Amino acid sequence: MIRALGAAVIGFAMTAAANAQDPKVTVLGFDQLDGWADDDHQAALDVFLETCPDMKDPDWGSLCALAGQQPSARTFFELFFRPVLIEDSSPMMFTGYFEPELDGSLVETPRFRIPIYRKPPELRRGSKWLSRTEIEETEVLKNRGLEIAWVDDPVEAFFLQIQGSGRIKLTNGRTIRVGYSAANGHDYRSIGAELVRRGVYQAHQVSAQVLRSWVGRNPEAGRALLQHNPSFVFFRKLRRLPADKGPLGAMNRSVTAMRSIAVDPAFTPLGAPVWIEKDGAGPLRRLMIAQDTGSAIKGAQRADIFVGTGDEAGREAGRIRDPGRMVVLMPIQRAYAMLPEGAQ
Repeated sequence: MIRALGAAVIGFAMTAAANAQDPKVTVLGFDQLDGWADDDHQAALDVFLETCPDMKDPDWGSLCALAGQQPSARTFFELFFRPVLIEDSSPMMFTGYFEPELDGSLVETPRFRIPIYRKPPELRRGSKWLSRTEIEETEVLKNRGLEIAWVDDPVEAFFLQIQGSGRIKLTNGRTIRVGYSAANGHDYRSIGAELVRRGVYQAHQVSAQVLRSWVGRNPEAGRALLQHNPSFVFFRKLRRLPADKGPLGAMNRSVTAMRSIAVDPAFTPLGAPVWIEKDGAGPLRRLMIAQDTGSAIKGAQRADIFVGTGDEAGREAGRIRDPGRMVVLMPIQRAYAMLPEGAQ
């Protein structure tokens, strides 16, 4: 599932491929976590309980059962977990992602003319299909009943595909929610990185807002720029997702604003608690839960923070591009088993 790529990835692909071989593992004490005592541990425990029933390993299952008995949250984490710092060759980088909110219609109109498609039956899982340009220029999907809705902004539709889920506010006052269903099998290319390559912007200038403005000022060139990314995402309507819940993450459960992160599951188990020490603008010290993934989230020290829903959340997510560190809370025996021989 393609989930959170993060607003920073929309702008510019900053993270080099991580070296997954032989990461450095250090078991820490809770007194080594900056700000640990000041966090709302109960809020983190509540989010942990959203997805821990889906964790299959017996040690995680036992801890989930204990968490369901509503123990003192801080005591629960300190008694049954150990903080594990996992480092590879890539520097730490935090970015942010959000759930877009678009204006749309269930019928095509002169204003609402950009379709949001469900998966066509001929698209096979894991296979490469038509590119974005081929889909848009040949209109191979048009008038086949595959349209979920039509929206009014091609850039917002593009960002919806990057984020992988969103809300569409209809003209009749209703809101429908869509989530990732499938993709055409082509690799993602950053349109922000392409504008940097052309010399239009420097890397630090690129953001979702800058891209939206540039495409709006240059409609023909903007269309070609969006087609620079050959990846194309198809959606499904999420009929049973309550309005007060966040979008579905990689565990097929709702993520929670400022308590859920996307991680690289090669290093961090999905469902695990993760202590965040984000520096830069708006420093953050908080226990979050790894409930999502993203194709641009690669490396032991790489995380995408789910900020929330709507335009303001999008602006806030776009500003997150900060260093720091993340520390995974592991069941005690699992934590020490991760240490190299001779260090246990």
